[in-house]
Amino acid sequence: MTDKNTGVHPMEDPEAQLERAFIDEYLRLHGHDPEEVRLLPEAEVITLLEAASIYAAGKLAELASRSHYVHDIHAKD
Repeated sequence: MTDKNTGVHPMEDPEAQLERAFIDEYLRLHGHDPEEVRLLPEAEVITLLEAASIYAAGKLAELASRSHYVHDIHAKD
């Protein structure tokens, strides 16, 4: 058996990478480099990351909803 390096650890949440990508997207949309956010004042970092987490949760929920919708459409065929 060959090892495939997928970048996802066996016990990691499968949506974790996608969630991180949405958080990074939010930060970039609001003019911040995700790698440099932690250099901001602590209060600003907390506020920004809370908003980014809410954004990411909404995007993940949207994807889940669309996935269920597509599944329902194909299940009726």
